[in-house]
Amino acid sequence: MGLDEQREEREVLKSIFPDEITGTAKQCLKASLANFLGREDISDTEYRISILLDVINEDDDESKSPIIILQVNYPTAYPDEAPQLEISAPPGAPKYTFLDLQEDRSRLMEALQPTIEENMGMAMVFSLVSTLKDSAELLVSERQHAVQALEDVQKAEAEAEENRKFHGTAVTIKSFLEWRAKFKKEMEDEEFKRKEEKEAEDKKKRGPKEEKKLTGRELWEKGLVGKIEEDEGGGDALEGIHKLTVQE
Repeated sequence: MGLDEQREEREVLKSIFPDEITGTAKQCLKASLANFLGREDISDTEYRISILLDVINEDDDESKSPIIILQVNYPTAYPDEAPQLEISAPPGAPKYTFLDLQEDRSRLMEALQPTIEENMGMAMVFSLVSTLKDSAELLVSERQHAVQALEDVQKAEAEAEENRKFHGTAVTIKSFLEWRAKFKKEMEDEEFKRKEEKEAEDKKKRGPKEEKKLTGRELWEKGLVGKIEEDEGGGDALEGIHKLTVQE
Protein backbone atom coordinates (compact mmCIF):
# COMPACT_ATOMS: atom_id res chain seq x y z
CA MET A 1 0.00 0.00 0.00
CA GLY A 2 1.53 3.29 -1.09
CA LEU A 3 0.95 6.77 0.18
CA ASP A 4 -2.28 7.08 -1.79
CA GLU A 5 -3.70 3.98 -0.12
CA GLN A 6 -2.61 5.22 3.31
CA ARG A 7 -4.30 8.57 2.62
CA GLU A 8 -7.43 6.72 1.53
CA GLU A 9 -7.60 4.72 4.78
CA ARG A 10 -7.15 7.89 6.80
CA GLU A 11 -10.02 9.55 4.91
CA VAL A 12 -12.27 6.56 5.56
CA LEU A 13 -11.39 6.72 9.24
CA LYS A 14 -12.16 10.43 9.30
CA SER A 15 -15.65 9.73 7.98
CA ILE A 16 -16.16 7.04 10.64
CA PHE A 17 -14.65 9.07 13.49
CA PRO A 18 -15.32 12.70 12.47
CA ASP A 19 -14.96 14.05 16.02
CA GLU A 20 -12.52 11.50 17.35
CA ILE A 21 -9.67 11.70 14.82
CA THR A 22 -7.15 14.51 15.23
CA GLY A 23 -3.57 15.29 14.43
CA THR A 24 -0.80 14.57 16.89
CA ALA A 25 0.08 17.16 19.50
CA LYS A 26 3.01 18.28 17.42
CA GLN A 27 0.82 18.70 14.34
CA CYS A 28 -1.82 20.65 16.25
CA LEU A 29 0.87 22.99 17.56
CA LYS A 30 2.13 23.61 14.06
CA ALA A 31 -1.41 24.21 12.85
CA SER A 32 -2.03 26.69 15.67
CA LEU A 33 1.12 28.58 14.86
CA ALA A 34 0.15 28.64 11.22
CA ASN A 35 -3.42 29.82 12.09
CA PHE A 36 -4.97 26.63 10.83
CA LEU A 37 -7.50 24.39 12.58
CA GLY A 38 -6.04 21.20 14.02
CA ARG A 39 -8.37 18.87 12.15
CA GLU A 40 -7.59 20.43 8.83
CA ASP A 41 -3.91 19.74 9.32
CA ILE A 42 -4.16 16.00 10.07
CA SER A 43 -1.24 14.10 8.59
CA ASP A 44 -2.02 11.30 6.17
CA THR A 45 0.44 9.03 7.95
CA GLU A 46 0.27 10.10 11.59
CA TYR A 47 -2.86 10.87 13.65
CA ARG A 48 -4.70 10.14 16.88
CA ILE A 49 -8.13 8.59 17.53
CA SER A 50 -9.99 9.19 20.80
CA ILE A 51 -11.88 6.12 22.02
CA LEU A 52 -14.68 6.62 24.54
CA LEU A 53 -15.25 3.46 26.56
CA ASP A 54 -18.77 2.23 27.24
CA VAL A 55 -18.69 1.26 30.91
CA ILE A 56 -21.42 0.89 33.52
CA ASN A 57 -20.70 2.50 36.85
CA GLU A 58 -22.38 1.83 40.18
CA ASP A 59 -25.34 4.04 41.03
CA ASP A 60 -23.28 6.04 43.53
CA ASP A 61 -20.27 6.32 41.18
CA GLU A 62 -20.38 9.58 39.24
CA SER A 63 -17.08 9.00 37.42
CA LYS A 64 -17.06 9.89 33.75
CA SER A 65 -16.38 7.11 31.25
CA PRO A 66 -12.67 6.96 30.48
CA ILE A 67 -11.16 7.91 27.11
CA ILE A 68 -8.20 6.19 25.47
CA ILE A 69 -6.13 7.81 22.75
CA LEU A 70 -4.63 5.56 20.08
CA GLN A 71 -1.86 7.26 18.15
CA VAL A 72 -1.10 5.74 14.75
CA ASN A 73 1.99 6.23 12.63
CA TYR A 74 2.28 4.51 9.26
CA PRO A 75 5.69 3.19 8.33
CA THR A 76 6.59 3.36 4.61
CA ALA A 77 5.81 -0.34 4.04
CA TYR A 78 2.43 -0.28 5.85
CA PRO A 79 0.29 -2.45 5.77
CA ASP A 80 2.90 -5.07 4.94
CA GLU A 81 4.58 -3.74 8.04
CA ALA A 82 2.70 -3.18 11.31
CA PRO A 83 1.82 0.43 12.18
CA GLN A 84 3.58 2.14 15.05
CA LEU A 85 1.11 2.51 17.89
CA GLU A 86 0.98 4.41 21.16
CA ILE A 87 -1.72 4.31 23.84
CA SER A 88 -2.26 7.20 26.23
CA ALA A 89 -4.88 9.12 28.19
CA PRO A 90 -6.03 12.62 27.30
CA PRO A 91 -4.02 15.40 29.00
CA GLY A 92 -5.50 16.24 32.40
CA ALA A 93 -7.96 13.34 32.29
CA PRO A 94 -9.31 12.38 35.77
CA LYS A 95 -8.11 9.11 37.23
CA TYR A 96 -10.53 6.24 36.64
CA THR A 97 -10.82 3.64 39.38
CA PHE A 98 -10.74 0.53 37.19
CA LEU A 99 -8.30 1.61 34.47
CA ASP A 100 -4.79 2.99 34.80
CA LEU A 101 -3.03 3.36 31.46
CA GLN A 102 0.33 3.73 33.16
CA GLU A 103 -0.02 0.17 34.42
CA ASP A 104 -2.35 -1.27 31.77
CA ARG A 105 -0.66 0.00 28.61
CA SER A 106 1.47 -3.12 28.05
CA ARG A 107 -1.53 -5.43 28.52
CA LEU A 108 -3.61 -3.46 26.03
CA MET A 109 -0.76 -3.40 23.52
CA GLU A 110 -0.49 -7.18 23.81
CA ALA A 111 -4.21 -7.46 23.11
CA LEU A 112 -3.64 -5.73 19.74
CA GLN A 113 -1.01 -8.17 18.49
CA PRO A 114 -3.41 -10.90 17.23
CA THR A 115 -5.37 -8.28 15.25
CA ILE A 116 -2.17 -6.94 13.71
CA GLU A 117 -1.05 -10.42 12.68
CA GLU A 118 -4.47 -11.31 11.23
CA ASN A 119 -4.64 -8.13 9.12
CA MET A 120 -1.12 -7.89 7.75
CA GLY A 121 -1.27 -6.66 4.17
CA MET A 122 -4.66 -4.94 4.72
CA ALA A 123 -5.90 -1.70 6.21
CA MET A 124 -6.23 -2.50 9.91
CA VAL A 125 -6.63 0.66 11.96
CA PHE A 126 -10.42 0.37 12.28
CA SER A 127 -10.01 -3.21 13.53
CA LEU A 128 -7.31 -2.05 15.95
CA VAL A 129 -9.62 0.64 17.35
CA SER A 130 -12.40 -1.93 17.85
CA THR A 131 -10.04 -4.41 19.51
CA LEU A 132 -8.57 -1.78 21.81
CA LYS A 133 -12.02 -0.58 22.86
CA ASP A 134 -13.27 -4.12 23.56
CA SER A 135 -10.11 -5.06 25.47
CA ALA A 136 -10.20 -1.97 27.68
CA GLU A 137 -13.91 -2.39 28.42
CA LEU A 138 -13.36 -6.05 29.27
CA LEU A 139 -10.53 -5.10 31.64
CA VAL A 140 -12.76 -2.57 33.39
CA SER A 141 -15.62 -5.07 33.62
CA GLU A 142 -13.38 -7.77 35.10
CA ARG A 143 -12.17 -5.42 37.81
CA GLN A 144 -15.66 -4.21 38.60
CA HIS A 145 -16.87 -7.80 38.96
CA ALA A 146 -13.85 -8.68 41.10
CA VAL A 147 -14.65 -5.84 43.50
CA GLN A 148 -18.32 -6.83 43.56
CA ALA A 149 -17.42 -10.48 44.20
CA LEU A 150 -15.20 -9.47 47.11
CA GLU A 151 -17.98 -7.34 48.58
CA ASP A 152 -20.43 -10.25 48.18
CA VAL A 153 -18.04 -12.62 49.98
CA GLN A 154 -17.53 -10.17 52.82
CA LYS A 155 -21.28 -9.62 53.09
CA ALA A 156 -21.96 -13.37 53.10
CA GLU A 157 -19.34 -13.92 55.80
CA ALA A 158 -20.87 -11.15 57.93
CA GLU A 159 -24.35 -12.67 57.52
CA ALA A 160 -23.06 -16.15 58.38
CA GLU A 161 -21.39 -14.81 61.51
CA GLU A 162 -24.61 -13.05 62.50
CA ASN A 163 -26.66 -16.21 61.90
CA ARG A 164 -24.34 -18.27 64.08
CA LYS A 165 -25.37 -16.11 67.03
CA PHE A 166 -28.94 -17.36 66.64
CA HIS A 167 -28.34 -20.94 65.53
CA GLY A 168 -25.97 -21.87 68.34
CA THR A 169 -24.02 -25.14 68.39
CA ALA A 170 -25.21 -28.01 66.22
CA VAL A 171 -26.78 -30.86 68.26
CA THR A 172 -25.33 -34.35 67.95
CA ILE A 173 -26.41 -37.59 69.66
CA LYS A 174 -23.45 -37.37 72.01
CA SER A 175 -24.06 -33.73 72.95
CA PHE A 176 -27.77 -34.42 73.44
CA LEU A 177 -27.12 -37.38 75.81
CA GLU A 178 -24.64 -35.30 77.78
CA TRP A 179 -27.13 -32.46 78.03
CA ARG A 180 -29.95 -34.80 79.12
CA ALA A 181 -27.83 -36.39 81.87
CA LYS A 182 -26.78 -32.98 83.13
CA PHE A 183 -30.36 -31.71 83.02
CA LYS A 184 -31.66 -34.78 84.91
CA LYS A 185 -29.02 -34.34 87.62
CA GLU A 186 -29.93 -30.67 87.98
CA MET A 187 -33.62 -31.55 88.30
CA GLU A 188 -32.90 -34.21 90.97
CA ASP A 189 -30.75 -31.78 92.95
CA GLU A 190 -33.44 -29.15 92.68
CA GLU A 191 -36.14 -31.58 93.89
CA PHE A 192 -34.01 -32.73 96.84
CA LYS A 193 -33.34 -29.15 97.84
CA ARG A 194 -37.04 -28.31 97.56
CA LYS A 195 -38.01 -31.22 99.83
CA GLU A 196 -35.45 -30.22 102.43
CA GLU A 197 -36.73 -26.66 102.45
CA LYS A 198 -40.33 -27.87 102.75
CA GLU A 199 -39.52 -30.18 105.68
CA ALA A 200 -37.68 -27.39 107.44
CA GLU A 201 -40.61 -25.05 106.89
CA ASP A 202 -43.12 -27.64 108.18
CA LYS A 203 -41.03 -28.30 111.26
CA LYS A 204 -40.82 -24.63 111.96
CA LYS A 205 -44.60 -24.31 111.73
CA ARG A 206 -45.20 -27.25 114.17
CA GLY A 207 -42.94 -25.76 116.82
CA PRO A 208 -41.33 -27.81 119.69
CA LYS A 209 -42.74 -31.31 120.30
CA GLU A 210 -45.02 -31.64 123.33
CA GLU A 211 -44.50 -34.34 125.91
CA LYS A 212 -47.13 -37.06 125.87
CA LYS A 213 -48.23 -38.78 129.09
CA LEU A 214 -48.51 -42.53 128.95
CA THR A 215 -51.55 -44.29 130.28
CA GLY A 216 -51.24 -47.10 132.83
CA ARG A 217 -51.98 -49.62 130.09
CA GLU A 218 -49.26 -48.18 127.82
CA LEU A 219 -46.75 -48.31 130.67
CA TRP A 220 -47.71 -51.91 131.36
CA GLU A 221 -47.40 -52.86 127.68
CA LYS A 222 -43.98 -51.22 127.48
CA GLY A 223 -42.79 -52.99 130.62
CA LEU A 224 -42.23 -49.80 132.52
CA VAL A 225 -44.39 -50.57 135.56
CA GLY A 226 -41.62 -52.25 137.58
CA LYS A 227 -39.34 -49.24 137.13
CA ILE A 228 -41.66 -46.82 138.89
CA GLU A 229 -40.27 -45.71 142.16
CA GLU A 230 -42.77 -45.60 144.97
CA ASP A 231 -43.00 -42.47 147.00
CA GLU A 232 -41.27 -42.74 150.38
CA GLY A 233 -44.46 -41.61 152.07
CA GLY A 234 -46.32 -44.67 150.72
CA GLY A 235 -48.17 -42.71 148.04
CA ASP A 236 -50.39 -44.29 145.51
CA ALA A 237 -48.35 -46.14 142.84
CA LEU A 238 -50.84 -45.18 140.18
CA GLU A 239 -50.11 -41.49 140.82
CA GLY A 240 -46.42 -42.14 140.04
CA ILE A 241 -47.45 -43.91 136.88
CA HIS A 242 -49.38 -40.87 135.69
CA LYS A 243 -46.30 -38.72 136.16
CA LEU A 244 -44.25 -40.77 133.69
CA THR A 245 -43.90 -39.22 130.21
CA VAL A 246 -42.27 -40.33 126.98
CA GLN A 247 -41.15 -38.39 123.89
CA GLU A 248 -42.96 -38.87 120.61
